[in-house]
Amino acid sequence: MRLVEDTVSTNADMLALVDSGLSEGNWLRARRQSGGRGRMGRTWDSPVGNLYCSTLVRLQPSDPLPHTLALVAANAVHALVAPLCAGQARIKWPNDILVDGAKIAGILLERAGDTIVIGIGLNVTDHPRDLDRPVTSLAAQGATDAEAGALLDRLAQIFAHWLAIWRAQGLDPVRTHWLLNAHPTGTPMRVQQPDGSTVEGAFDTLDRQGMLILRLANGESRAIHAGDIFLI
Repeated sequence: MRLVEDTVSTNADMLALVDSGLSEGNWLRARRQSGGRGRMGRTWDSPVGNLYCSTLVRLQPSDPLPHTLALVAANAVHALVAPLCAGQARIKWPNDILVDGAKIAGILLERAGDTIVIGIGLNVTDHPRDLDRPVTSLAAQGATDAEAGALLDRLAQIFAHWLAIWRAQGLDPVRTHWLLNAHPTGTPMRVQQPDGSTVEGAFDTLDRQGMLILRLANGESRAIHAGDIFLI
């Protein structure tokens, strides 16, 4: 694992290393990011004390669909934070970990050729207080002695465990575990789709390709391939 004091984005740094032959199992952590990114180009507030890290997966011909690595990462981050939180940690599709409805961690997947870079941001000691949605941190959840470096050591172990399952057994066990720790069936939600349109319904399940299945008010099911999810 490599630690840098300050960088624009650990994902950007890892993407720049893709062609260097860097192997799986390597992680990059920054004490601070000046240009941390979330999905849809959003900024990710990055004060010192929180965990900002990235790793990479070299895709193999027999691997499941690359985008399902988001489920692998979510299972790993959930397993890391759930035992440390006073509240209940849940996975929110496609890339967030919430504690009692407040975001504590986010995941960002980016692709370069046959490599997927996975970035993870976890609020450890601090969290934003001026957002239009609830946010929390491990410290706010009672884990006041949590430290980013030690958390990454544990996260790397858990991620390797779930990556091995994904490769050897396919998506099914990853998906099953994800569903056990995600928003319950029937959870009302609104989806803002990439084209700007919105659709409301209730969470039904994930399909066999990791897509969210939304149950509409008229009883129809709709597969959601991408979008922002708001629990309502």
